[in-house]
Amino acid sequence: MQLSESTLAVLKNFASIQPNVVLHEGNVVKTIAEAKNVMAVATLDQSFDKQVGIYNLDEFLSVLSLVDTPDLNFHDDFVTVQSGAGRSQVKYFYSDPSILTSPAKDIPMPEAEVNFTLSEDTLKKILRAAGALGHEKMTITATDGGVKLTVVDNTDATSNAFEIVVPGTVDSENFTFVMNIANLKLIGGDYEVAVSSRLISHFKNTSVDVEYFIALEKSSTYGE
Repeated sequence: MQLSESTLAVLKNFASIQPNVVLHEGNVVKTIAEAKNVMAVATLDQSFDKQVGIYNLDEFLSVLSLVDTPDLNFHDDFVTVQSGAGRSQVKYFYSDPSILTSPAKDIPMPEAEVNFTLSEDTLKKILRAAGALGHEKMTITATDGGVKLTVVDNTDATSNAFEIVVPGTVDSENFTFVMNIANLKLIGGDYEVAVSSRLISHFKNTSVDVEYFIALEKSSTYGE
């Protein structure tokens, strides 16, 4: 089995959320952060035929780069990664899935009061602004013509801030949702975003079959 570019991209992204992963039979891969504030689900373009536990996903991905055109053969306790020419090989042992962090159940997304479109370009601007200003939070508020995303220190009224308006709809204009920018570990692409007053958001990639459930900060307000 050779992992496709899209599968590798998903695994690299998931490694930024959680260092380990359990690959179940089939083509659906899930991961969840240690703090349980980010969960990601992807449907791959290829399937695994057995359950595989990987303790260090970054290490595993690095192993794949040790050989040219890596071909994976999954055995009961380990996987062999062999070069396309068959001249080199790595034997990599699985980890017990019971000691790894894996989502126990799916997250039912409640009804969302705010919906907006987040382009890849806008996300990059938000991340750059957070780095330039040294801020960790992004607020989501209503504005004329859409939804306003603001990179700001929401505990400081005199904080420097970066604002950008995105297309969207709101059920009420009386809210301030707060997100930790460090949780925006999204694979590249545009997203349809739904945000609920129950302090959960849903990011759905429009070109890759991957979605993220990201918790809001407890300082968020709605209808107050």
